[in-house]
Order: sequence, then structure tokens, then C-alpha cells
Amino acid sequence: MAKKTIMTCAVTGNGTMPSQNENLPVTPAEIAQAAIDAGKAGAAIAHMHVRDPETAKGSMDLNLYREVVDRIRDAGSDIVINLTTGEGQRFVPSEEDPSIAGPGTTLCHPSLRSAHVKALRPEICTLDFNTMVNKTWTVINTPPTLKVMADIANEAGTKPEIEIFDSGDLNMAKDFIAKGVLKSPAMFQFVMGINFGAAANYQTLAYLISQLPENSEWAAFGIGRNAYRMMALSYLMGGHVRIGMEDTVYIDKGELCKSNAQLVEKGVGIVESLGGTMATPAEAREILGLKQL
Repeated sequence: MAKKTIMTCAVTGNGTMPSQNENLPVTPAEIAQAAIDAGKAGAAIAHMHVRDPETAKGSMDLNLYREVVDRIRDAGSDIVINLTTGEGQRFVPSEEDPSIAGPGTTLCHPSLRSAHVKALRPEICTLDFNTMVNKTWTVINTPPTLKVMADIANEAGTKPEIEIFDSGDLNMAKDFIAKGVLKSPAMFQFVMGINFGAAANYQTLAYLISQLPENSEWAAFGIGRNAYRMMALSYLMGGHVRIGMEDTVYIDKGELCKSNAQLVEKGVGIVESLGGTMATPAEAREILGLKQL
């Protein structure tokens, strides 16, 4: 039997703003409902950030995370919960003195970035292995920072989803696996099409896949206009898939999506039209070595 394909829905992120699409979920209630509806539409995993309900900007507030998780489980949804640890990694150099943090900097201690993982013990949390320039800021994830976060995830019984933005990130992740900081088999997510990161094309993805450790589970996704073609490419090359309003706010060219569930429905249609079969949350847990609910 062919391996089933896991669909992850990235419901809100921290970059997309309501000004781009008024249907973007912002409050804990909206984010939780978006995850629940994505599950009904065929997603096995919900990848979630939280946002300040007043400003709609990304947040690390534990109470917001707790409310999202509680709402999903209280509703009886069995979708796999995947929480980000990507907040708190941005450094914006001051124009007067680049050694000093300027407005927009969120860089903080890694234990703060993983406090919600320690408290809530989600099934999966992301670990960004990139240190890179993005637009006018730098994202910083040094090996000592990532070790702190990996240790917290391991102690919580949470499986890290290793986020790879370029080939050097994968080299570092493999070093973590070799040293036993990350457990094998590992779970990788290739982020394609970010400014100054891995290009969203076949050649780049083929190389990254060729460098994966044996028995790894992986997925790839594209940002913006690359979202749907990278989804198809990821499936065709043997990976899992991801879609959501973190990645695109459009259901078609020039047409804003109505919801994350609508994006998932389109994604499921793409995979199934290519011969794939979607994994249920229970099947995703089995594939990824997670405990069943």
C-alpha cells in the first residue's frame, strides 16, 4: 500500500496581516476554529502561531496558546497540534548603530520562545534551523539557542518539526542528530521561496531531499505564488504537504480565500487528483511516531 500523505494547515503565521485578507484568524477563538475546520476539510496537522488580539501581531503569550489548544481539544477535534517556536528570533539592526537592536527586534532567550512547549506539551513544535537575512532583518538561530529549545521539546515529549530554509540548515540539523540532541527518525519541513532562502524549484528541492538522513519524514511548501505548485511537487517527489493562510491568502490568482478550510480543500483536491490519499490524524500520528490520543 502506498504511503498516505499528511496535510498540515498553517492557519495564521505571524507575517500575513488582516489588511491582506480580512478572513485571517487572529484571536484564539478564531485560530482554534480555523484549525478545527481545517481538520474537517482534510488536514491531519494544524500548525499554529498566536497573535495579540489587539494588534494582530505575533505573540509568545502562554495564555493565548493555552486557550487555542484547550478550545481545539474541548471541541473534540483530534487534529495533531503543532505549535511554533518561531517567535523571538528576529534582529533588526539600528540604523545609527547596527550592533544595537532597532524597532521590530524580537530576539529573546530561547527558553522564552519554548515556554509554551514546556507548559502545554504539544505533539509537535517547529524548530527553525535558519540564521538568514529576510528583507531588512536577520533571523538568528545559533546552535546553543537551538539546543536549549530541542532539549525543552524532548523533555516535553514533543516531536520537533525541523524547519529547513537552505542547505546549511540541513547540515546543522544532521549534526544535531549525530550528537543525539535530535532523535531519529526526524521530521523535516522544507521552506521554499523565502527571500534569500531556498529557491522554490525542482532542482533545489531535489538536492535537499538527497541530503536527508535515512528514514526521515519530510514535507515542503512554497510561499505566496509558489504555494500550490510546491505542494504538487512535494507530493510527486514523495513528501507530505502543507497549505494555509500563513503561506498564501489566495485560493486562485487574484481571488482571496475565504478560510483555511477552503485552502485545505483545494490542497486535498490537488493531491488526490495526482493519485494520493490523505492521512487521517490517527494515521499521521502512526507515520510520525506520535502517541495516539
